[in-house]
Amino acid sequence: MTEISRQTKETQIVCKLDIENKSTTSINTGVGFFDHMLEAFSKHSGISIDISCNGDTHIDDHHSVEDCGIVIGQALKKEIFPIQEIERYGNAVVVMDEAAVECALDLSNRPYLVYESNIFGKVGTFDVELAEEFFHAVVLNAGITCHLIEQRGKNKHHIIEATFKAFAVALRRALVSNTKIGIPSTKGIL
Repeated sequence: MTEISRQTKETQIVCKLDIENKSTTSINTGVGFFDHMLEAFSKHSGISIDISCNGDTHIDDHHSVEDCGIVIGQALKKEIFPIQEIERYGNAVVVMDEAAVECALDLSNRPYLVYESNIFGKVGTFDVELAEEFFHAVVLNAGITCHLIEQRGKNKHHIIEATFKAFAVALRRALVSNTKIGIPSTKGIL
């Protein structure tokens, strides 16, 4: 288990994350829709997350969502690296009613995000562009190369939820044990 704290003028966050233990997930970011997305991420990745955030949501949700992404990314990096005896690559297409989102990722220790989505506006009070901000913060801090591509969809809630779930399933698949491969790189280190 890894514990990360982040204290700024905009947010105060404490996060405990464990990629191997099935302990209870507890999420309270102060942003209801985002909590729902993190619960889906935890469930479908098999990663336990205990996170609390006290952020400046009286301004908007941006700082809370982005900073939670930073902290979750930092915790993932500590849990994942140095890599050995895992698949390293993962992919998934998750459908949610009319929506389908694809995620392909590489636990490369070289952060990069390709994020393609055609949605704008809000889901409830949640600005949909914050989903991209969250994933950018996660992959940058975790050292993950990640492509998240909306294949189709109309309902913004469905598209964003399929995005979080696709990332979760792809990450779960990348973390699967593979004792035959040793360090999954011809470089000998990631």
